[in-house]
Amino acid sequence: MNLRTTLVIALSFCALATITQAQEKHLRNIKQLTFGGDNAEAYWSPDGTKLAFQSNFKGWGHSCDQIHALTIAAAGDSTYRPPMISTGKGRTTCSYFMPNSRDVLYASTHRHDDTCPPGPPERADRKYLWQVLPTYDIYVADPSGSVIDTLTDRYGYDAEATVSPKGDKIVFTSDRSGDLELWTMNIDGSDVRQVTNELGYDGGAFFSPDGTMLVYRSSRPKTPEEQAEYKELLAQGLVAPTNMEIYVCNVDGSNVRRITSLGKANWAPFFHPSQKKIIFSSNHASPRGYDFQLYMINVDGTGLEKITSESIFNAFPMFSPDGKYIVWSSNRNNQGTRDTNVFVAEWVD
Repeated sequence: MNLRTTLVIALSFCALATITQAQEKHLRNIKQLTFGGDNAEAYWSPDGTKLAFQSNFKGWGHSCDQIHALTIAAAGDSTYRPPMISTGKGRTTCSYFMPNSRDVLYASTHRHDDTCPPGPPERADRKYLWQVLPTYDIYVADPSGSVIDTLTDRYGYDAEATVSPKGDKIVFTSDRSGDLELWTMNIDGSDVRQVTNELGYDGGAFFSPDGTMLVYRSSRPKTPEEQAEYKELLAQGLVAPTNMEIYVCNVDGSNVRRITSLGKANWAPFFHPSQKKIIFSSNHASPRGYDFQLYMINVDGTGLEKITSESIFNAFPMFSPDGKYIVWSSNRNNQGTRDTNVFVAEWVD
C-alpha cells in the first residue's frame, strides 16, 4: 500500500463514528462499516482500499447471501450501499479479491437455480449444521458484476476460495475426492492439486503472508461413531461445525501441524503479519457454546491470548496487506437486534 492510499484510508476512518472498547487493547479506533443484516467474511483487496463481503441484508433486497464490494473511504453510515458483485441469483459465499484489486472471485449456486436454496430440515436433536451445497461453483466477476471466468464447473461442493498474496494460486475446499479436502489451483483455474487427505472437513483456508503455508479449520472424527455420523451428514450435503481445531501445513500439504487443542469450535483463522502467530475465532471458553471471541496463538500452539470481549460474536478476522489494520465481523453495537456487521480497526501489537 502506498503512502497516498494509507492517508486516504486514515482520513476516511476519521470521518466515521468511533467505537471504543478499553478491554480490547490490540484494537484502536474501531469503526463500523455496515449497518444491517448479516454481513460477514469481509476480506481486503491487495491494494488495501476495498473489502469484498457477503450480506443477506433485506434492506438491499436480499433473500440470502450476495456479494458486495465495499470501498472503505466511502463507508461509514447506513446511507452507503456498496455495489453488488454477484448476480443476485441463488446463494453465494466466500468472496475474495483477485490480484488486480479489481475483480472478485466467489462461490455461487446461481447456475443451478435463480432462487435461494432451502436450508437444511430441522432435526429432532437440534444439531447445528452447515450446508455444503453441491451446486456451488467458483466464479470471477468484474466490478460491474459480470461473470468473466468460471474456475470450477462440476456438480459438487467447490467453495471457500482465497488467493495467495503472491498472486499465483488459489486454495479452496472441494468434495471431489469424496471428502471435504483442501485443493489448490493456479490463478486461472489450471493445475488442480489435492492438499489434505484425512477424513474430516478441511476448510476456510488462507495463505501465509509469504505464500508458502496454509492455515485452516478442520474436524477430525476419531471414533467409529463420529466417523459414521460425519459420512452420513456429508452424504446429505451437511457438516457439523461444532468440533474443529486450527491446523497449518505447507502449500503442497506437507508438514501438517495441529495448532489448537481447545475443544468446541475453533475456526476463521488468519496469519498475523509476522507469520509467527494466528488469529482465529473460538467458543472454547463459553459454557453455552454461542460466545465467539477472537483469540491469537503462536504457530507452535503456545501463548493463547484473547483479543475481543465485546458482544457474543466476533469472527472472520483479516489483517490488511500492510498489517496496520484488521477487519472482522461482529454483532456488537447492533441495538439488541441479531445483526452482524463489518468492523475495522487499527491493529496494535
